Amino acid sequence: MRQPAARKRPKQKPDTAGLVERLGEPLPKPAAEASARFARWLADIRPKTAGNALSTLTRRNPGAARLLAGIAEAAPFLWDTITANPGRAMRLLLADPAEALATLIEKTKTAGAATRSQPELMRLLREVKIEAALLIALADIGGVWTLSHITEALTSVADTAVGLTVDHLLRDAVRRKKIKPSDATKPQYGSGYIVIAMGKMGARELNFSSDIDLMVFFGASAKLGADVEAAPFFIELTRDFVKILQARTSDGYVFRVDLRLRPDPSSTQIAISTAAALDYYESRGQNWERAALIKARVCAGDIAAGEQFFRELSPFIWRRYLDYAAIADVHEMKRQIHAYRGHGEIAVEGHNIKLGRGGIREIEFFVQTQQLIAGGRHAELRNRSTIATLSALAADGWIDDAARDELAAAYNFLRNVEHRLQMLADEQTHTLPATAEALDVFARFLGYRSRDDFAGVLVSHLRNVERHYIRLFERAPQLLAQRQKFSLERSERDGEIYERLTQMGFRRAPDIISAVRNWQGGVYRALRGEQARANLVDLIPVIFDQLSRAENPDAGFAAFDQFLVGLRAGGRFFSLLRQNPELIRFVALVIGAAPRLADILARHPHFIDPLVDPGFFGALPDEARLRENLELALEDAHGFESMLDAIRLFGQEHMFLVGARVISGSLSAEQAGETFARLADVLLNVVHRWVQSEFTITHGQISRGQSAVVALGRLGAREMTASSDLDLIVVYDFDQEHPQSDGRRPLHGSQYFARLTQRMISVFTVQTNYGVLYPVDMRLRPSGRSGPVATQIDGFKSYQEHEAWTWEHMALTRARVVSAAPDFAARVEAVIRDVLCRPRDAAETAGDVVDMRGAIAKEKGDANPWDLKYVAGGLIDIEFIAQYLQLVHAAHEPGILDSSTARTLEKAARLGMLAAEEAEVLRPAVRLFHDLTQILRLCLPTTFDPQAANPGILALLARAADLPDFPTLAAHLADTQRAVRASFIRILGGAP
Repeated sequence: MRQPAARKRPKQKPDTAGLVERLGEPLPKPAAEASARFARWLADIRPKTAGNALSTLTRRNPGAARLLAGIAEAAPFLWDTITANPGRAMRLLLADPAEALATLIEKTKTAGAATRSQPELMRLLREVKIEAALLIALADIGGVWTLSHITEALTSVADTAVGLTVDHLLRDAVRRKKIKPSDATKPQYGSGYIVIAMGKMGARELNFSSDIDLMVFFGASAKLGADVEAAPFFIELTRDFVKILQARTSDGYVFRVDLRLRPDPSSTQIAISTAAALDYYESRGQNWERAALIKARVCAGDIAAGEQFFRELSPFIWRRYLDYAAIADVHEMKRQIHAYRGHGEIAVEGHNIKLGRGGIREIEFFVQTQQLIAGGRHAELRNRSTIATLSALAADGWIDDAARDELAAAYNFLRNVEHRLQMLADEQTHTLPATAEALDVFARFLGYRSRDDFAGVLVSHLRNVERHYIRLFERAPQLLAQRQKFSLERSERDGEIYERLTQMGFRRAPDIISAVRNWQGGVYRALRGEQARANLVDLIPVIFDQLSRAENPDAGFAAFDQFLVGLRAGGRFFSLLRQNPELIRFVALVIGAAPRLADILARHPHFIDPLVDPGFFGALPDEARLRENLELALEDAHGFESMLDAIRLFGQEHMFLVGARVISGSLSAEQAGETFARLADVLLNVVHRWVQSEFTITHGQISRGQSAVVALGRLGAREMTASSDLDLIVVYDFDQEHPQSDGRRPLHGSQYFARLTQRMISVFTVQTNYGVLYPVDMRLRPSGRSGPVATQIDGFKSYQEHEAWTWEHMALTRARVVSAAPDFAARVEAVIRDVLCRPRDAAETAGDVVDMRGAIAKEKGDANPWDLKYVAGGLIDIEFIAQYLQLVHAAHEPGILDSSTARTLEKAARLGMLAAEEAEVLRPAVRLFHDLTQILRLCLPTTFDPQAANPGILALLARAADLPDFPTLAAHLADTQRAVRASFIRILGGAP
């Protein structure tokens, strides 16, 4: 395997040498075509002074040419920044980067201190941010700075922006006589206003396009003006603080500000008194909050008051005893990583390098867990820096040198990859490109020759991290069984059993013992075999251990017991678990958090078999592999009924396996939506061809007859969930001069395709012993329920051009041909494209969209925040915005057309059709709603009620949103929905 190339530093230059003179390998390796495009761009701007200078520079310095051509090929955000002001780029390339950044920060502090106007400060900070971002990116990509230098530089820019903003607001408060400081020129001293940096900003390890995680407190030391109440004043000041940094203006933004790490964010204001915070941490603080506070530092405001606050908080963070109990809690924070032994394959395309297996979060949790365990007694472990703490752990013998070196190398590598990902579009993303082609471009941007070279290095680091993480967190079930082995035979005194179960967190020990004795007695169908009972009894200690880790162990046990009641066969299932006890963690997770999946597993326990395959958590099967596997499954099907059963089993098994990957954290919601859609595409394609073949046996063929299955809705958008309907339209054509089929029971063309469509639908919807595969919804066909189930292509075109309503064209933006002969598919797609690209009146279209949204709200309601689709500010609002943008802009810019809501918003932002501040709201919102929807549809067969929900599902939802707990998620969801509704009103011009 090719190891990562070490940076080859250029020959020693004077300390004042410019950035371009210090370039080191590996630089980007742009494709020849990209280098040619860059050369053409240079030629186009050569008449300008900056163009001449850049042309000369790149001609003399091939490294500079590769640097800029690589940016032009791979990183649109950086390239747009360069082309917007080539002179600035030239100046930064020639400057000493350290001096340039230091000068920029000092000038900013001077200018900021003299600024009295809030708009003027906002403009200043945004101009500084973009110049600093470009400078740091050039130093990073060019190999001039190390990772620590880069993250320190990014953090210094953030500290400067935060500090200037706080000082500006406090000076303004002095002018308005809201506060009375002892020194009016330095109102932050003694103000009692404390801004604390958390996460990577706190550790001075900020990434390129990071949010800044902050907490804001105010203390009793504040000297306020007459009739000024502390809480309302500091809350309003904090709102202004967030606006100055976060608001999107024509100059961009400074930093996205996240205040959700504060105590109990769902019920507290954005600024909290230090007294209330201390009371919270002392009485209700959790281990995840202790871990978060390890990296915290005071970064602005009243520094002395903040440091005093931390001194009072220290006993909460740092326990005076070895706190091994923290391991389970911290592991729960990382439940998206379920590293089953034997499942070593890691997908590359689409892998999340932060949250995915072997990623940045695992390294950070590895370090933080050891700090929580021992930091109370070993002050040398109280370090905010991940790399420095790894060294301290090794020096004190907590880890060996190999663990230190491998984790440090992986951390540096992954953080570098993280920065390059975020440079592409100035987004806080951690997900690698999803296709091999896009990943190849990205790999060359990183300086690798190809996707495969990069993948080899990546997987090596991920596996190293995963191995060390498993050693820390995963306790072998066999050893656990030996330590906790106890008998539930009646001969043992019940009091001892009760005490042991109570120590493990169970409160209903008598009921649990009674149920387990039912297991041993073979009361349940799946346990009537002697071997099944023996295997389960051997696993009882491990089962208790897994269930005891849940927030409500008794509820978890009850769910497991109910699972055994419904289990159809236990012999192979328990034997598999006994041989692979690490799967018990997954089974416990499914039973505790995903009742829908648990029901499927109880009916089909063999569905778990593929999880034992070492390749299961590797690359997802592509369409060709799925089709091959389906056709193999159908080989043994003889007759229509047998085919129905085989196709249902295949579909249900793959849906279960996709769900397993989602709840185990190895598949993102976006990937899940695409995978569910890929499965449906394959099933539709195979069924369509199979039905056509069977149909011709009776009815023959029809001259020039062709049909196309068109997907709409979630399937068309590739945003399917585990419970999605198939929204379909069938379009056909035939020779009008020879309209009869040639079989023994001939049919006229329209009747022929109507019956063929009905036969195809029945394959999916008819009830068999294995249930229904998919509900099929054809209400989006022309004329809805009153129209024929299949539509001739000319009639389809005429209806769309002359009769269809705006809402039908909105639905058509998600149309996608999933099964048809290539030539006929092209004809249908051309009709759809022509309809979508016709000119439309923007105001009239917006009015229709608003009316449609109002009608849906009236019919479905829009008040339940967990009805993520229909709630005001929910998914429908975002989808309608995306569909509106396509309808009004496709006539002059057909490039905006895309069946995916998320991709449409990305295109609209890139093409200037969606304001940056709206994109900043809508793009993360659609990801959040899709993430949560995937979990809810996967886990629950009924409506979600947070008050009655199992703690497991609450934890899964928080994890899907990458938030520490459910109350934080609830607060974030409410904020997001309010922001989306405001965007809907601004863009479409009225509230429904």
